[in-house]
Amino acid sequence: MTTALNTNGKRTVLAIASHPDDIEFMMAGTLILLKQAGWETHYLNISSGNCGSLVYEGLPLKKMRRKEARNAATLLGAEYHASLGDDLEVFYNIKTLRRLAAIIREVQPSILLTHSPVDYMEDHTNACRLALSAAFSRCLANFRTIPPRPHYVGEVTVYHGMPHGLRDPLRRRVTPGSFVDTTTVQDLKRSALAAHVSQQDWLDASQRLNSYLQTMDDFGEELGRMSGKFRYAEGWRRHLHYGFCGPETDPLSAALGTRHQINLDYERGLETGC
Repeated sequence: MTTALNTNGKRTVLAIASHPDDIEFMMAGTLILLKQAGWETHYLNISSGNCGSLVYEGLPLKKMRRKEARNAATLLGAEYHASLGDDLEVFYNIKTLRRLAAIIREVQPSILLTHSPVDYMEDHTNACRLALSAAFSRCLANFRTIPPRPHYVGEVTVYHGMPHGLRDPLRRRVTPGSFVDTTTVQDLKRSALAAHVSQQDWLDASQRLNSYLQTMDDFGEELGRMSGKFRYAEGWRRHLHYGFCGPETDPLSAALGTRHQINLDYERGLETGC
């Protein structure tokens, strides 16, 4: 079993999402539990969130959402990393990839938490693609980052969170490969999401959410029911290991023990394609 230590002798996890508040919706509980288990935790949204309002203009909103994200990261006990671009400009391009790769080389995560490979909006999907390529490039000596950072050789296991609504863009239910019990940290997760004050009315109006905080709780409760064990949960799918880690490397399971539950039906389905 891997020790999950990076070359700096640390156990480190990096959450990479698209917009400020995406981590809170689908990843924050797991991040908190890893922090409690002694891991160093990092928090990064690729986009600034500058379009998320019907009231505020772009630049003031960008500053507001940066402050909110910093506050949320502080509540989660995670190190905050500044955004790299703006809403609807999260494209798979070489400049963004080089900048994100530099951060991964600095942090050297053993666990990378990111979006579902397919989600309801392209910013989420492109953030996932960027995170994967940036992690893959960590050991490529000839890949230049911005700013320049040395490559390193070390394992990183990638876990994909659940898509928004727990469904793909064609409305099909998505089943997690594993569940993390977030019941004891749900209040803290809720507080971190509530730090994004500017978003509560905006998302209720623009995306027909009944309640910003209640929607996050509803997702957690539904995943808890799917687990058959937990009241609240987050769901994860482990990425194929090639270029990232060993075939059986699963540091999330090793770190969280009984708070992490493998979905055996999902595992069996991997062999049958069902």
